Amino acid sequence: MRESELDFYLSLGYFRMHQDVFTCRYLVHDNTIFPVHWLRIDLKHVDYQAKQRALLRRNEKFTTITKPFVLTDEIRALFAVYRNAVDFEAPDSIEAWLLNGATYNRFDTYSVEVRDQNRLIAVGIFDNGSETIAGIMNFYDPEYRKYSLGKYLMMQKINHARQGHKLYYYPGYLVSNYPKFDYKLFPCEAATEVYDDTTGQWLPFSWETVNALAADILDES
Repeated sequence: MRESELDFYLSLGYFRMHQDVFTCRYLVHDNTIFPVHWLRIDLKHVDYQAKQRALLRRNEKFTTITKPFVLTDEIRALFAVYRNAVDFEAPDSIEAWLLNGATYNRFDTYSVEVRDQNRLIAVGIFDNGSETIAGIMNFYDPEYRKYSLGKYLMMQKINHARQGHKLYYYPGYLVSNYPKFDYKLFPCEAATEVYDDTTGQWLPFSWETVNALAADILDES
């Protein structure tokens, strides 16, 4: 997929799944509908506040590098440890999530690797567009949980995108009445936008807006 094509689909509320793109308006769990809200961060308006700056300072002792993604045994091993420790359903493997049996990656995929000296402790995977990036996966060593490495990886992706003069970072979605995804607001809620698929517009994020969009989805479902 060309970088400009990724920009286009992301702008319409679509996102990568394996080697395709998809969108959805809600999830169904235990016979309950949970509205989905696609997010993006307007990079020119990102302004880290005290919590974000404190996290960057706390983790500056680690070494971070961003580079084209290559799946190694070291990365596979880290994901396996992470997957065994989380309390939610994670993909079976990185290959399953990115490729799902395909032999060729259609996307321009990069990774952020975080190391404590020589020890790999976190990896964030994202796709590169012409004017955008899309966050695909974050995982980390559970022994380093206190360092909030998932949030730290998001910020490292933002920093990389801003250095490359990108316009938007798409972190995926959050879900009404399901706060497990709310961490995606951490980097800069003031710079975050939410997609209204009825009008095709990206709106400044607020919980009032999200609740109104959720009500529309539930009325139509």
